[in-house]
Amino acid sequence: MREKENIFTLAGVLFIITAVVALLLASVNMLTVDTITENDKKEQAEARLAVLQEAETFDEVAYQPAQGSSVKQIFEGKKDGHTVGYCVNVTPNGFGGAIDMMVGIQSDGTVEAVKIVSMSETPGLGSKASDEAFIGQYAGKTSKSPLSVIKSGTPKENEVVAIAGATVTSRGVTEGVNEAIAAINGLEGGAS
Repeated sequence: MREKENIFTLAGVLFIITAVVALLLASVNMLTVDTITENDKKEQAEARLAVLQEAETFDEVAYQPAQGSSVKQIFEGKKDGHTVGYCVNVTPNGFGGAIDMMVGIQSDGTVEAVKIVSMSETPGLGSKASDEAFIGQYAGKTSKSPLSVIKSGTPKENEVVAIAGATVTSRGVTEGVNEAIAAINGLEGGAS
């Protein structure tokens, strides 16, 4: 009989400890959720400025992405009241999950820059997607035809060279850029 009482006592103590820890975690989450949201907004705003440097203001464009699209938001970048381009927030899948990135597209349809906002790719391999040596390849690409990834060699106009050992990540980033270009081309009037 004493053994059963011990089990119930231990189970009760374990339940109380678990309940207290759960309450503490919930409290910390409630206290930090606003800060986390503000930090996310700040990172997105900084990314817009980084990929479309000429723009002074950004207005969100009403856009309904197709089902399964990685396009999350589109912003019209303006300077002195004139559109200078668009920033597209996309989250394509890489090897380690979603890659949150911002693509800047000038009003003539040319990619100005791409910035990785956050990702969980393999350190030392897929994480090189944010290195200028890789991400810089997209600058100056146009919307004439979809971009593709090659493993080595000299890229043609619509190609980028993959990160060695991280082809899935490279394809994910390229897919995100292609979706961003397609979204801008699909807007009423699109990029010129």
